[in-house]
Order: sequence, then C-alpha cells, then structure tokens
Amino acid sequence: MAEDPLILNPNGGMPRLIEIMRRLRDPENGCPWDIEQDFSTIAPYTIEEAYEVADAIEREAWDELKGELGDLLFQSVFHAQMASEFGLFTFDEVADTMSDKMVARHPHVFGDESRDKSAEQQTRDWETVKAAERAGKALSGALDGVALGLPALLRAVKLQKRAARVGFDWPDISQVVDKIVEEAGELAEARDTMGQQEIEEEFGDMLFVIANLARHLNIEPEAALRATNAKFVRRFEAVEAKLAAVGKRPEDSDLAEMDALWDAVKQEEKLRQK
Repeated sequence: MAEDPLILNPNGGMPRLIEIMRRLRDPENGCPWDIEQDFSTIAPYTIEEAYEVADAIEREAWDELKGELGDLLFQSVFHAQMASEFGLFTFDEVADTMSDKMVARHPHVFGDESRDKSAEQQTRDWETVKAAERAGKALSGALDGVALGLPALLRAVKLQKRAARVGFDWPDISQVVDKIVEEAGELAEARDTMGQQEIEEEFGDMLFVIANLARHLNIEPEAALRATNAKFVRRFEAVEAKLAAVGKRPEDSDLAEMDALWDAVKQEEKLRQK
C-alpha cells in the first residue's frame, strides 16, 4: 500500500475509485468475490442500491444520502470496469456518452433555442428528441426500448405513456375509473369461478389500469405507494407502542383491538396536523 498513493489519497475522487475497482478485479491480486462477478450477477445489486438512494430521500435522511449515492456510483464503476475488461467501453466513455446526451437534449441551455418555454413544452420537446434517438437506433415500434428490467409498476406507466403518444389512450379520466370497476368485477368473478392463474391475470389487469389512473392524475405510483408503505409502518408501530404500554404484543391481541387502536392512531395524527 505504500506504493499506492492514489488509493491512500482521501481526496482522490473518481480516479481513486476507478483504480480501487480495477484492483478489486485484478485476476492475480484482486478480491475473489469481485473477480467472479459478471454483469448479470451485479445487476440486482445495482437495482437495490438505486432503491436505497430513493429510500434515503423519502426519509429525508440527508446524512445517509451521500453514502447511498456513493454505493450507486460504485455500481456504475463496477459495470464499466467489467466492460473495459471485455473491450466494450470505459468509464470515461460512459461519462462522455451521458454528457453528449444531456447537451443534445437541452438545446435551450447549451444551444440556440430559447429558454422561454413552459415546463410542459420542454417535456414535449424532450420526448421529441428521445423519439428521434429511438429512430436512430432502429426502434420502430411505439413500445420499443422500454426496459424489461424496470419495476413492473414503473414499466406499466412508461408503456402507457408511449401508447398515449400515438393516440391509444382514454380521453377522459372517468373512463379509466369505469375500467377499474370493470376489472374489479372480473377479478371477483375469477376468484369465485376460475383457477389461480386466471385470478393472477385479472389482478394484473386491475393493477395495470390503476397505474393508468395514476398517470391521468399526474401521480407517480411508485412514489405514492412508497409513501403509503411508510404511513402503514408508522401507524402499525404506533399500535405496537400502545399495546406495549399495557404489557401486550400484537400476537397477544386480536383484530378488533388492533383495529380500534389503529383508528385511535389515525385520529391522533389528524389532531397533530391541525
């Protein structure tokens, strides 16, 4: 390590991180675990780290965010190192590709176009540029290029947005609500008369339409569900605390008692918000 001033430099920045990754993957002196990995084995960690960034932001845990962003950055460095070993591309090329894309997609900042646009107009312009990029990649179908690895709820919204651009969309939100009612009825029928596979299919149909409703309401369904998950955790922990105050645990209680405590927690929250 005495011969590694870059690795020991606490202010080494990106060159230090890239060199650490290179050393970890060194076939002779690197880490056995890191050497054994490939793109497919690292991809799940990449997804996990992205969610941990989102979690830190959701909790406003700003002291944790730096570390979580570093973990996510390391995933990019890991993939780029593997790509470099196969002669595909380097980390610098990844950075240059992203820079080129941002410059091309923001002519109102880096070019001659006027910045005097609404956010809505800029969004339309952004989609026009992305459509041209897809055309340059020989992606002819309206749904081509929507990543298969996205979380299903997020991918549903992206698919629906693409379809809406070519006119395949309900013009009125009431029609989306009506479709949810219809799908709920089909799910109930499947539950009573069909097998598990058909029930799962109908449930998926209903989730897909609910995602469409979120899009029509300008709601990010992933963010909305994360917020609801957090609310559920907060309220259930409060129920547990109330039970603990009388020497009980949830397994010592029953649904009626816990439901009453849940309502009490909700009422207390409403009073605090006033």
